[in-house]
Amino acid sequence: MTQILATDVTPTQPIFIPKIIFFDIDDTLSRNGSIAPHNKTTLEDLAKTDIKLVIATGRSKSIIPKDIMALFESHIFDAIVCTNGQYSFDKHGIISHYPLTLEQASNINQLCRQDHLIHKFDSATHLAWANDNENIRAFIANNPSSIIDPDYYKTHPVYQCSVFFESKKDKMQHVDFAEFGLKLVHWHKIGGDILPIEASKERGVRDVCHYFGIDVSDAMAIGDGFNDLEMFDVVGFGVAMGDAQPALKQRADWVTGTIEEHGIQAAVRHLLD
Repeated sequence: MTQILATDVTPTQPIFIPKIIFFDIDDTLSRNGSIAPHNKTTLEDLAKTDIKLVIATGRSKSIIPKDIMALFESHIFDAIVCTNGQYSFDKHGIISHYPLTLEQASNINQLCRQDHLIHKFDSATHLAWANDNENIRAFIANNPSSIIDPDYYKTHPVYQCSVFFESKKDKMQHVDFAEFGLKLVHWHKIGGDILPIEASKERGVRDVCHYFGIDVSDAMAIGDGFNDLEMFDVVGFGVAMGDAQPALKQRADWVTGTIEEHGIQAAVRHLLD
């Protein structure tokens, strides 16, 4: 794939004219939990065009930042793909969702407990922690959707498990997740999500494109992480942030700047001319 760097493109040079754009949140639109003001302004300007705007995040619905939800509620965003493609919705309700089976969730819980790892299951409404310690209770104090309930997955639909490693070196390399029909996707050096093999942002992207009657080849995606890889494979044009994972940059059609370097603006400027 031939990459185009942001510095190679003039402000007026069109790169790709999408019918829909999928945006990752963390380190793409937002830094440290808050959307960059210049990104908010650009999204508001894009919403005045005919282009559909959609969030595509690994976050579960209950922990999507308030400023992102405010843009959704004010119709800046047309839909949200969350939980790594496991749950997608718009203002009318659920577009698609793929809960873990009880067997899958039970296997995940057992694997995490065998390694004595902190983990939680994500539903559409809660983060259900399987462990109890001072740090978790501090997190819960600031996140009302969080609870401690080791058996939550037995009685509620859950969509993924987030696992946290005590050591950067201990990343469950010894586990053959494929044996259980699962995979581990890292979103941090000491954290990752355990999902069904077929789960990915790609599936959510396909579902939302189908819902809106848009061919996925007419979609653009902008992201920075490992969980954006499959999404980049299916859209017509993938844009990697300047501080994206090297693997994502290699798969991208275009590498832009960081948030601070106004990377989103460089990627979509031609759409607003």
